[in-house]
Amino acid sequence: MPSQDSNAVLKTSGLSIRFGGHIAVDHVSAEFEMGTLTAIVGPNGAGKTTYFNLISGQLAASEGDVFLDGKSISKWSVAKRAKQGVGRAFQLTQLFPNLTVAENLTLVVQARLGFGPKIWKLASKLDTVREEVNQLLETIELTDRAEELARALSHGAQRRLEVGMMLAMDPKVMMFDEPTAGMSVDEAPVLLELIEKIKNEGNRTILLVEHKLDVIRTLADRIIVLHNGHLLADGKPDEVMALDVVRQAYLGELLEEEVA
Repeated sequence: MPSQDSNAVLKTSGLSIRFGGHIAVDHVSAEFEMGTLTAIVGPNGAGKTTYFNLISGQLAASEGDVFLDGKSISKWSVAKRAKQGVGRAFQLTQLFPNLTVAENLTLVVQARLGFGPKIWKLASKLDTVREEVNQLLETIELTDRAEELARALSHGAQRRLEVGMMLAMDPKVMMFDEPTAGMSVDEAPVLLELIEKIKNEGNRTILLVEHKLDVIRTLADRIIVLHNGHLLADGKPDEVMALDVVRQAYLGELLEEEVA
């Protein structure tokens, strides 16, 4: 349970949501520190994506609270949470398909910096935006495709662009919901390397919903296991995976899939 004097960037306290008689997330309390990557795992229907939706504001909690830098954000809109540092990548890509890669990034950078539609009148502002966009293109390894339309990119490249757009908001928290879903075996490692690079920079708090055990073992500092909306286990990956209650509820299925 989160401590009162915690320095966590993100914290949930007693977070719950009910849909009629069904409790999808049931009093989940956890805290997440800067520079760490936490994998949130559990069987289908465990409440993982719903928990993300409560943090990012897509859903309003029935009970409990969400804190960012010690301040309650539970009554904030999705847009305000994003502007204040809560970044979210969804299971389906969220891009402007008819704009180029560079234009997608430029729109987000301009929005974050508060530059209006008449930015072209101020050369210094244009230079600032252009420089940041170029840095983002390099980070997501899409410099050579900057002038291509987003819709022309492969699924993996679109995912990297989406990560770039999230980075363009300069978030404190980055949430990834099954980021490699639907990717080819060649594309998935590139995205995972990008997430690992962001983690290693040490200035973001990363939450990752993922089913693949090899990904979890490689990236996660910590695992939270949700089961039927409850927080079943929370700790270091090896310790959590070794728990009988976790293996019975969830990991046994994945380990069997891995062997198969």
